[in-house]
Amino acid sequence: MTLSRFAAAQWLSFTVVAAVLLYFLSPILTPFVAAGILAYICNPLVRRLGAWNVPRTLAVALVMGGLLLLFGLLLLIMLPLLEKEISLFVTRLPDWIEAARTHLLPQLQQWFGTDLQWDSQALKNLLLSHWQSAGGVAGKLLPWLGNSSGAIVAILVNLLLIPVAMFYVLRDWDAMVVRLDELIPRQWHAKVREIAAEVDGVLAEFLRGQISVMLLMSAYYVLVLWLVGLEFALPIGILAGMLVFVPYLGMIIGLSLATLAAVMQFPDSGGVLWVWAVFGAGQLIEGMVVTPWLVGDRIGLHPLAVIFALLAFGQVFGFFGLLLALPMSAILLVALRHGKAWYLLSDMYRKP
Repeated sequence: MTLSRFAAAQWLSFTVVAAVLLYFLSPILTPFVAAGILAYICNPLVRRLGAWNVPRTLAVALVMGGLLLLFGLLLLIMLPLLEKEISLFVTRLPDWIEAARTHLLPQLQQWFGTDLQWDSQALKNLLLSHWQSAGGVAGKLLPWLGNSSGAIVAILVNLLLIPVAMFYVLRDWDAMVVRLDELIPRQWHAKVREIAAEVDGVLAEFLRGQISVMLLMSAYYVLVLWLVGLEFALPIGILAGMLVFVPYLGMIIGLSLATLAAVMQFPDSGGVLWVWAVFGAGQLIEGMVVTPWLVGDRIGLHPLAVIFALLAFGQVFGFFGLLLALPMSAILLVALRHGKAWYLLSDMYRKP
């Protein structure tokens, strides 16, 4: 009994130390966690290529090359869109200034009870002069960049670490699994492997559910934005839907681009309000219905548990926590199932 309690104290101490390290190291763990998640997602593709006698390293390179190609295609879709919207913004800016003078100035005079002056030509000249001198902005930003160089370098290093870490994790995935298997205490080996297989199944269901969410939300945004009449409904809808795997990121980027496109396209504010309504409804549908239904049901989590997991992990670990919220919840769910089974068979529960 004493030895059992000592072993339990050891494991408890190890768990506490690991949790504390995870909390304090979370700011630098994000690229490694992202690389691990991507490697886990891509490992079945690498294994399938391996079944066709493709060497492991070459298979990893092919899969990662496909991911980079997909990312490049998204950039090719979005960059021309941004360039066109900025050009339209510069072209229509004088008309907006004149419309503001015609419609907004009388309202301001009525509200404040004073005779406000609005020199449209001076304002146009001011904005155009600043726009034409935009080439010197980089020079003005140099002092700020120098002061913030550490943060900028850290961001760039993290971005570069993701593909590097992903390559090595994906290439050595099977070897790492074997090494971890060898570290498991032999008396618990069978049970740990059973739990690991169940966790793997739950995470596979989670990934299938998340892909379903991405496809469904992409179809929703493309279709509804097209019905609203937005010119760039296809690229904006696809991007907003594909980015829903990171909570709020797809909505923020999609809403920003759609708002800019709507301002350029529609002559009044009605079109912009319709675009906002589309993304507001989309966020509610995705957060309250689609994700709990397609992801929560697949991993056995109640919809409220899915929402709570996102909020809790995001609050404790920030963006790092959002990446891990649902996968970690799925793992905890499996652990709780086995813990419940052990409890129902224990003397603590069965003794009268």
